[in-house]
Amino acid sequence: MLNPSGRRHAALAALAVLAVAAVTGCKTPQPIYEQEQFGSTSPYSHSYAAGISATCEAARRALLSQGYVINQARSDLIDARKSFQQDSDTHEEIEFHVVCALAGGKDDTSMAFVNAVQERYSLKKTNSSASVGVGAIGAVSLPFGSSDDALVKVASETIHANAFYERFFELVEHYLVPGLSVPITPVEPRRPLPVTGPHTD
Repeated sequence: MLNPSGRRHAALAALAVLAVAAVTGCKTPQPIYEQEQFGSTSPYSHSYAAGISATCEAARRALLSQGYVINQARSDLIDARKSFQQDSDTHEEIEFHVVCALAGGKDDTSMAFVNAVQERYSLKKTNSSASVGVGAIGAVSLPFGSSDDALVKVASETIHANAFYERFFELVEHYLVPGLSVPITPVEPRRPLPVTGPHTD
């Protein structure tokens, strides 16, 4: 049996263990805004020795060569989208946005600012029961009815991988023709139609 001094030491040791567990187990995640550094270097931009329209035209061709569908095209802006089917219940898309602007105030140099967003959709099933009238009892819900399948967005995140953007900038360089000035006919922005699966009555 512990004496009073021993019991006091045991209680203090137990409190110390609880304090350490509380500190290590209850860490507050770093707020998103604190992760934004706003540094002078960024994986989202690249300079080219070409005009604005030539850079954006090269970006449009680079995206087309990789299977992206162009949703909007201007001489200074490109919006594109590509779909991926990971499995029967999961669908993913990458939205690609390119903005071309002058660099250093010269017409023969430009900057391409790029942002890609990955979106994930999951197949959700919604069952609805059928109601049947039973005389004086009223309506009784039975476990059979219709089932509707629909793709629901479950995640959306900006892609941060430097290597991803570096590969794109290198491909733009491949399609870039300095001095090329191609007027791009504006395309009205369009969004894909909602995707729904088959349903049975």
